Amino acid sequence: MDFKKSIQQFLHTIKESWKIGKIQKTSRITYGVMWNVILFFLIISFIGMFFVGGIGAGYFASLVKDEKILDYETMAQDIYDYAETTEMYFADNVFLGEVNSDLHRDETTLETIAPELISAVIATEDEYFNEHQGVVPKAILRAVLQEVMNSSTQTGGSTLTQQLIKNQILTNEVSFERKAKEILLALRLERFFEKDEILEAYLNIVPYGRDSSGRNIAGVQTAAQGIFGLDAKDVNLAQAAYLAGLPQSPSAYTPFVSGGGLKDEEGIQYGLNRMKTVLNRMLDMEYITQEEYDAAINYDLVADFKEDQKSSFEEYPVLTAQIEKDATDILYNVFLEEDGVTKEDLQEDPDLRVEYKERAARALQMNGYEIHSTIDKELYDVFQEIGQNFNRYGNNKWTEYPKESDEWIEQAVQGAAIMIENSTGRIISFFGNRNPSIENHYNYSTQAIRSNGSAMKPFIYGSAMEEGQLQPGTPIADVYLTVPDGGGRKEIKNIDLRHHGLLSARTNLAKSYNIPAVKAYLPLIDLNPVDKYLRNMGITTIEDEEYANASFALGGLQHGISIEENTNAFATFANNGQFANAYMIEKITTKDGDTIYEHEVKTKEVFSPQTSYLLIDMMRDVISDGTAAGLRSKLKYSNVDWAGKTGTSQNTENVHFVASNPNITFATWMGYRIPDGLEHLTHSERNRDYWTEFINAASDVNPELVAPDHAFQQPDGIVQRSYCAISGLLPSDLCEKAGLVKTDLFNAKFVPTEVDNSLITGDQIIVNGKAVSPGPDTPGEFAKGGGLMFNPEFLKEKGYDKIPDITQLIPLYEDRSKWEKIGFPNTNTSTNSISDDGKAPEPPTSIKNSGNQITWNASPSNDVVGYRIYRAAKEGDSFSRIGSTTSTSFKSGSGDGIYHIRAVDYFGLESKASTIVTIGKVEDDKEKDKEKDKENEETSEEESRETDEKEEKAKDKDEAEEDKQKEDNEEKEKKEENEDDKETKDE
Repeated sequence: MDFKKSIQQFLHTIKESWKIGKIQKTSRITYGVMWNVILFFLIISFIGMFFVGGIGAGYFASLVKDEKILDYETMAQDIYDYAETTEMYFADNVFLGEVNSDLHRDETTLETIAPELISAVIATEDEYFNEHQGVVPKAILRAVLQEVMNSSTQTGGSTLTQQLIKNQILTNEVSFERKAKEILLALRLERFFEKDEILEAYLNIVPYGRDSSGRNIAGVQTAAQGIFGLDAKDVNLAQAAYLAGLPQSPSAYTPFVSGGGLKDEEGIQYGLNRMKTVLNRMLDMEYITQEEYDAAINYDLVADFKEDQKSSFEEYPVLTAQIEKDATDILYNVFLEEDGVTKEDLQEDPDLRVEYKERAARALQMNGYEIHSTIDKELYDVFQEIGQNFNRYGNNKWTEYPKESDEWIEQAVQGAAIMIENSTGRIISFFGNRNPSIENHYNYSTQAIRSNGSAMKPFIYGSAMEEGQLQPGTPIADVYLTVPDGGGRKEIKNIDLRHHGLLSARTNLAKSYNIPAVKAYLPLIDLNPVDKYLRNMGITTIEDEEYANASFALGGLQHGISIEENTNAFATFANNGQFANAYMIEKITTKDGDTIYEHEVKTKEVFSPQTSYLLIDMMRDVISDGTAAGLRSKLKYSNVDWAGKTGTSQNTENVHFVASNPNITFATWMGYRIPDGLEHLTHSERNRDYWTEFINAASDVNPELVAPDHAFQQPDGIVQRSYCAISGLLPSDLCEKAGLVKTDLFNAKFVPTEVDNSLITGDQIIVNGKAVSPGPDTPGEFAKGGGLMFNPEFLKEKGYDKIPDITQLIPLYEDRSKWEKIGFPNTNTSTNSISDDGKAPEPPTSIKNSGNQITWNASPSNDVVGYRIYRAAKEGDSFSRIGSTTSTSFKSGSGDGIYHIRAVDYFGLESKASTIVTIGKVEDDKEKDKEKDKENEETSEEESRETDEKEEKAKDKDEAEEDKQKEDNEEKEKKEENEDDKETKDE
């Protein structure tokens, strides 16, 4: 009340003074004084403004004096030179994801941005955007004063034009110099570009925080997709306001954490509050109505946030890394070719290689390419599921690493698989790593350089066939073999440490015997088959001099080859000998559709169609009855025409299986990251089951590709011919008699024209089922005249006479009984298996008679050559020899009587008599029969002794006669020599 009363009193005083004129008089005096004072200060201020302005202008000029004046083209290049994310695609244009980059951005245009979003950005970031010429002076003055006065409130003063300059031409440095340059360039930019062009560029470069997978994003289209899963043209008002508010503080306002997924409720609220601020500004500027504002404020925006989504690098880590690697290599070569840089230039200046590699990597991340791969998404997804869930990898292993150290690491068995189209080299699918995050996305199917073991053998046999050195039926002796090794020699051994004899190349490959593969390779060494054949099949990782090592035929490599290279090389045989280089990138284009690179399928003939088909046919046997026998029974589509090869490297550090059908070639591998021994037979079988699981699943996904209903087509120039299994030549009558005539396929160019000469006829003895030449003491009655024998000249010609044990030529399993009926010529090695123990053989047992046919079981002694049959007419009579045989039966033609059998060995010794067998009726009395049997046994023993004595006397007599004959011959020769000497003297 006192305050109100005081005011009323003051107003009354003023009123009274005005009535008496006191105020008017005083004001005239004050007016004159005040005007002069004001005029003075105006003059001083005007002069000060000019002074300060001059100083400011001079300072501004000093800040920008070194700034280069940019022309339109330069500014356009700088403004639009923003990094754009490169996208990757599966085959058939199926989106895969974006390359791994520090910042992800997709370019867009104003026409594809919602009007509400454009209005929200202008209301929030630059309300005078449509009126100013690049800068707003009062905003700049305000910002300068705040800076000078160190105000706690810093409102900034940058227009959208200035922000574009700062992001694309200048830096984020906080300084008056940078700000002055920004103002100058903004003014210049507004002269060259339309408002829409500036706004569009700004909306493409401005950062927006993170998307749902945690990636850093820029550009309004990327933000709309990454935060809401919508295109920028489809966002609503609330979403537009939220996006428009993000650029002021992207990391604070983004709803997602760096690892992907939503922040907590408190973290999300910062962005929602910012959205409300944007909506308020839009309402104040009348971009929206109160009704629209209310609806947006109450909109449940959190429900629209995109769910946590894995990036392509998280979902497909190995594939993404592989595509990025391959694409970088392609761009590197594209840039070299564009600039005319040659291999010689790169050799002279190694820095060029580094420069272009970095350029390619930068272009991949920033140029917004579209990379179209060959990978079938459905098959690839199936492969990852199988590879990750296969339950027979085996146990982990502790490996000493590095070698000869005290450090040990535990490692799991790794696996890989790759499928390549034969005709094009297109990599259709692969499995690269069981633990990609742990092993930095390493791709074992393309990057692991490993020995392919016995999977090398088809390349050896194929090269030898192409050179005309062998055909599928060509016999190769699996016998003792040594090869040069440093200063000495090394024995080549089979995995089972056995020798398997003379077998065809087809059988040796199917069974994967080592010795025949090395024998097939030795004549090729001087031809350098690596340069002539293997490098032309895409195998590039072999060192230059490795081919000179005989163990090369067994996959004995210093480093090895990649699983991709091995598979690609096998596909050459399946493609009629035409090599098509494997590839994963179909093409690279710009976002506008301009093609930067497109793969062109080029094939090169490495092998003739005839060689290729013959090798395919041989590898069919690997699956039918070779080292992969049993595989077909596990296939869902068992009628598919598969041809393949197993491969196990030294110490079982790697196991492979690779097979082709008319469409594709598919391979699997198992091993450790740091090579160490697997379980040989177990892991070889596991790897084939691994291969089978992939193929069965792939056949269900795409049966037309993976399980074709047509077989490999036999080309012209393939004929079927008979040959002798001993020599590989045309069958002779003797080879046919031996039952060793075989039939196989031949390249018509290399059909044999000579007739087999491996056999001759002669006396032979069968000992324990084997044919040998008679020894000096072997009874002649058991020698078979006209028996089959190996021709000594043939053995010498083939070098078989140098084998320490020539009987190794006899196959262990295949037709062994037929081979054993062929005798060897008399050599020091032909009878090594028949040793003289000085003992008579054991008698035969189980003597029986049926219809005058006497049969018995063979003597258990190993050196028996035949049997002698003895008969007595009745009890008490002496036994006399009535016949002999090499079999275990004898048909009696001598009527009733008592018989026993004696075995005779290679050295002429005769066994004791066997038990007797009676034919017909000799005595009725059983007791007498028993006594007679006893007497007969005693008589037999006595007769045996008498026979032995007679034979000994006869032998002594024969020896005496031989000695006498020898003396007579010596006297005769001496007499002839004397006569020759006499004739010489006479001459």
